[in-house]
Amino acid sequence: MDRLDFVSLHLFASVAENGNIAQAARVNNIAASAISKRISDLEERLGVPLIRRLRDGVEATDAGEALWRHVRGVSDALSLLQAELSEFATGARGRIRLWANTSALTQFLPEDLKTYLDTRPDVGIDLREEVSVAIVEAVRDGVADIGIFSGHLEVCDLTTRVYRRDTMMVIVPVGHPLAGRERVTLSETAPFDHVGLQAGSSLQERILTAARLQKAEIRMRVQVLSFDGVRRMVEAGLGVAILPQGTVLPYLDSGIAAIPLDEPWAARTLYVTFRDYRSLPVIARELLDLLAPVEPVHPQEKDRAAAPS
Repeated sequence: MDRLDFVSLHLFASVAENGNIAQAARVNNIAASAISKRISDLEERLGVPLIRRLRDGVEATDAGEALWRHVRGVSDALSLLQAELSEFATGARGRIRLWANTSALTQFLPEDLKTYLDTRPDVGIDLREEVSVAIVEAVRDGVADIGIFSGHLEVCDLTTRVYRRDTMMVIVPVGHPLAGRERVTLSETAPFDHVGLQAGSSLQERILTAARLQKAEIRMRVQVLSFDGVRRMVEAGLGVAILPQGTVLPYLDSGIAAIPLDEPWAARTLYVTFRDYRSLPVIARELLDLLAPVEPVHPQEKDRAAAPS
């Protein structure tokens, strides 16, 4: 046990996290054969198999899962140590791992990040766009420092703050029967084909959940990866869609019309989430406080009143 080294443990944890040796090799910029050798050495020293090779990757054995948990605990302790030592550093340097959903990234984040980075030339942001479920998991697993997601997810083991609020609108092609209406309910859109985001999107899940509760059948004709793709499909006449107001209003001259969605859940909250404020590097704390300078709250408490019923 005294011959274990943290590099080998870190590479093992990366393999367990990615479920694939080749992917872990790319992430860590090291040869896959070198990772395999280190894991084999670990297994020999510990006397137990740590990974199980599958046809399309690998998975941790029970012993591997136990080791992975301990390695993550060590990583957390080192993060806390690094954050405390960074208080003594002169000048703010480093990179922040920020994951955000499409709503935040397209509506609010560009301006907020510019404000932050304008006075911090030595700070970099590793920004990744993901669906809300993946964002919460990334923060929970320590892959992301800060995450921005849409409410209604269970995150009782993380700390959250309110980031922004947005409002849903129905978009239709110009000349569509719903165009010109003052407000539209979800059930009134049901007779028409819909265009939506990929499976796993929190917005898409909310729309489909509300439709099921209202016993309204939504025909999802096309699903795409981005708000821009949704708008283009609507403009082409492939269906109607529901999008946040901030992703719609700047594009009303492009062949689409927008109508406010008349539903109690049309007002939506975006949240910033993180694990432990103290363990964040100083630069990440400063970004967090700029994005959401409020007291921690829990999304399920805020969104309960606005949930579909």
